[in-house]
Amino acid sequence: MTSVHGDPLDIPTPDGVADAYLAHPDDGTPHPGVLLYMDAFGLRPALKEMARRLAGHGYTVLVPNVMYRAGRAPVVDLPDFIGPSERPAVFERLSPIMRELTPDRAMRDAGAYLDWLAASPLVTDGPVGATGYCMGGVLAVRTAAAYPDRVGAAASFHAGHLVTDAEDSPHRLVGRSTAELYFGHADHDHSMPADQITRLERALDADGVTYRSELYEGARHGYTQTDTAAYNSEADQRHWRSLLELFGRRL
Repeated sequence: MTSVHGDPLDIPTPDGVADAYLAHPDDGTPHPGVLLYMDAFGLRPALKEMARRLAGHGYTVLVPNVMYRAGRAPVVDLPDFIGPSERPAVFERLSPIMRELTPDRAMRDAGAYLDWLAASPLVTDGPVGATGYCMGGVLAVRTAAAYPDRVGAAASFHAGHLVTDAEDSPHRLVGRSTAELYFGHADHDHSMPADQITRLERALDADGVTYRSELYEGARHGYTQTDTAAYNSEADQRHWRSLLELFGRRL
């Protein structure tokens, strides 16, 4: 681990300006770029800490507020700890905002985030990594499929609804990606049950995608998020090992 530096910044997009957080090694040299996609709770201290931890392993990490159309982060007031009693009220406010982030909008934004990384002197030439959590896991997979010439590795942790009946369901898009993909599924996750995991893996196999899909037994949806009741330390440490191994191979 090296010392890191973190800064807030703004990124122009086709639809406005996204506020974001950038973490990078404090050594004055460029490093492989990573796009870190937030969970629904958004850009907050816990996500910034994840970005700094990843940056400490030698990456320049960009964390955009993907819900910037609704305002700067945090787009809704959040408690310091999101437990079972706080969660329903938070999601009541977030759900309408999340529905406004359509796949088309999200992928227009992704192009702007990738452009920013490509232009930054803090980022080396070559493929970019993407990692995402909950809804961010879906965005990471979509980004790898939408920008196959730019994303070399993508990871999705405790993501839901990777398999739907929609024509643009993520599992229908994975064959467009040239990245190595990793999926860390939560064992207790009604948004990604066992039958959907099986359908996802069949699609990945059929499309010849290089991937790993693993079930984190005993872990709940959100197991990496330290400021929530879903956090699982053992599963989180496994997530870090898997993520760093993936990026070490591909970036």
